[in-house]
Amino acid sequence: MSSSSSEKVRASHILIKHQGSRRKASWKDPEGRVISATTRDDAVSQLKDLRVDIVSSKASFSDVASRYSDCSSAKRGGDLGSFGRGQMQKPFEEATYALKVGEISDIVDTDSGVHIIMRTG
Repeated sequence: MSSSSSEKVRASHILIKHQGSRRKASWKDPEGRVISATTRDDAVSQLKDLRVDIVSSKASFSDVASRYSDCSSAKRGGDLGSFGRGQMQKPFEEATYALKVGEISDIVDTDSGVHIIMRTG
């Protein structure tokens, strides 16, 4: 596979927002009460626990995303579809392109919050 600049990737993710997130509201917390009370460390801790459940096959990535992700992509099991370079925040993009298909990232920090990303294509 070539890594040309036109190469698109496909990914799913789980986003946990926190006090430092640029938008402190989500589909499951429209008032932002929980998000505003969540520290970055709490968000990272929750995401690490969720990642362990996924990696150990206790739960599927899409089920966890549907229940816990603060992104509207939760309705699609975290699926963001295909995207190319320059379409996502830089740390998210770099982490996604560094993964092999089927791999799950460690914690990725962006202005939106903290994520784990699974490259799906």
